[in-house]
Amino acid sequence: MNADTEALVKADGNPVRALVVDDEPAISELVSMALRYEKFEVRTVASGRKAVTEAKEFKPDIIILDIMLPDFDGLEVMRRIRADNTDVPVLFLTAKDAVADRVVGLTAGGDDYVTKPFSVEELVARIRGIVRRSIMASVVRENPEIVVGDLILNEETYEVFRAGNRIDLTATEFELLRYLMRNPKRVLSKSQILDRVWSYDFGGRSSIVEIYISYLRKKIDSRGAAMIHTVRGVGYVLRPTE
Repeated sequence: MNADTEALVKADGNPVRALVVDDEPAISELVSMALRYEKFEVRTVASGRKAVTEAKEFKPDIIILDIMLPDFDGLEVMRRIRADNTDVPVLFLTAKDAVADRVVGLTAGGDDYVTKPFSVEELVARIRGIVRRSIMASVVRENPEIVVGDLILNEETYEVFRAGNRIDLTATEFELLRYLMRNPKRVLSKSQILDRVWSYDFGGRSSIVEIYISYLRKKIDSRGAAMIHTVRGVGYVLRPTE
């Protein structure tokens, strides 16, 4: 942790809990050491079955999850864990570099991914970004609701409603929608969205923005007239319906 980087803690002052799931001891040790340096409380396991059990007991605030495990894959691990704890964010570690494999992980509900081999500094930055987004709901605000047309986002409870119907979002989807709703009718470029929502240089892979915009459209625009629009060659804009 850099000297000028503030340690992340939860609203109650307790350290952030991270569960690292990887069957390669060298990687588990590297990641856990980096996170302990960030003042996280860390536990490590080497199989999917142990990950599911440990998640129930440890109740982590974030899971760093290898896709390739000796018993069942990380996608199945996430499905089983999310069945008990739907809010815990997941960052996938994967040796697969194909776009299709990364998209599968994100489509299944992952919040981010890192391809092996990876930079420890980049991994920690991404983890910090995810955790920061996921614990923002604990910050009390005078007026926690953002309203755009019939769309309401509550920054304190992390609830989203459209026309009175609740919409469940992942931490990253929520942060993306919040950014769009804080800037209604303003066209936001992919680079602006990457910088604000992901808080790090994504190496020019702006396709991550397109993926998450598509997720939001399925959840938001499926409830009524389209609110999220593409401005070709520029970016995206959220507009209230007439």
